Amino acid sequence: MKTVITYGTFDLFHEGHYNLLKRAKELGDRLIVGVTTEHFDEARGKVNVIDPIMKRIENVKNTGFADEIIIEDHEGQKIEDIQKYGADIFTVGSDWVGHFDYLKPFCEVVYLPRTPEISSTKIRSGKFKVIRIGIIGTGRVAPRFLYEANYVSGVNVDCAFNPDAESAGAFHKKTGLKVYADFDQFLKKVDAVYIASPHETHYLYAKSAMEAGKSVLCEKPMTFSRAAAEELYALAEEKGVVLMEAVKTAYCPGFQQLLTVAESGKIGEICDVEAAFTRLADPASREVTDSEYGGSFLEYGSYPLLPIIKLLGTEYEDVHIDSLPSANGNDAYTKIQIRYANAMATAKTGTGVKSEGQLVISGTKGYILAPSPWWLTKYFEIRYEDATKIESYHPNFMGDGLRYEISQFMLKINGVDTRGYRLTAQESIAMADITERFMAQREGSLSIAED
Repeated sequence: MKTVITYGTFDLFHEGHYNLLKRAKELGDRLIVGVTTEHFDEARGKVNVIDPIMKRIENVKNTGFADEIIIEDHEGQKIEDIQKYGADIFTVGSDWVGHFDYLKPFCEVVYLPRTPEISSTKIRSGKFKVIRIGIIGTGRVAPRFLYEANYVSGVNVDCAFNPDAESAGAFHKKTGLKVYADFDQFLKKVDAVYIASPHETHYLYAKSAMEAGKSVLCEKPMTFSRAAAEELYALAEEKGVVLMEAVKTAYCPGFQQLLTVAESGKIGEICDVEAAFTRLADPASREVTDSEYGGSFLEYGSYPLLPIIKLLGTEYEDVHIDSLPSANGNDAYTKIQIRYANAMATAKTGTGVKSEGQLVISGTKGYILAPSPWWLTKYFEIRYEDATKIESYHPNFMGDGLRYEISQFMLKINGVDTRGYRLTAQESIAMADITERFMAQREGSLSIAED
């Protein structure tokens, strides 16, 4: 008698779950299925679990594949269960390749192939639907997005698009995900897209996807001009789809807590915001070598601009930009000073210059200090004139932050969050306006047009 054990949340039960359980059952004679509790899902970083645990257990039971269903509610339980039930094989989907290799001393570990291109017609009906997402671009961010999507209920990454055969082949070999070279064919397979291609392609891909009725989550910068950003948000409204700019910090719970504390009056009236994001980039990386669309500001500028725009607003009076050029013709270091009627702000970015990467929000009663990496917002303090009085905050943060923006994207598509306060269209447009000013100054012209 060969015993197989597997685990999962099994939220919004769909054909991918069904096929995984079917394949798991075929590996042996007896299948034990562990269903995770809401508390354990939260502790391990799973977000947006929709169905209650009894509903999820019932869905697993109804497949007829599980000989026994157990509850998983704490870290380390997998080893306990393998030993308790004498499991010969532990199995999960190939999304988790390598993640559970630590179990190999206890039993055989098998990673089952995922179900590609889940059909919406085969997903159960209900208030929430599973969103089929396709990734545009197969560079360094794409595998991270695929991994982080595992922690978001209601999302299935179905396929990817890249016309470059070499990059597409490497991505398929690494992830097992089907990669299309034809854009129209790719769009037919998905409900929404995540754009992780080079900066200069964002605008056209976003526009084309929305014209085809697909929702869009687009990496920053989404556009290089105010007019182009306004055009895209107007198109999203016209087509009835969701458009989100993927500045991941905006969607992280810790950053939302930081904004709430800053706006609560605890530090008085906010008078200044200083934010920096610098990193000594690999000399062979795109942000260093690309003279036209590389450089520190286009790569990192959205991060320090985010708290400035969120806290001080979109109605700035003046923007002053200074940059130090790199040997490749882009900016190795940029400082942007923004003036408001009753406040000021500074944003710093660097790929060839290293600075302290902190966020400081100065007020009339005290200030907030979020040390590097503040854009992940795992810790911040309130400090006052009395140096002995320090208030510390340790917000929850899991993974690398992408799961929070994916979760928000899914909720917006399902109509749960229609206001989108975490990053509004007006705020995204304001950041595009500053990007346009940067591009115009760097190129010595007054305006820049989209291709």
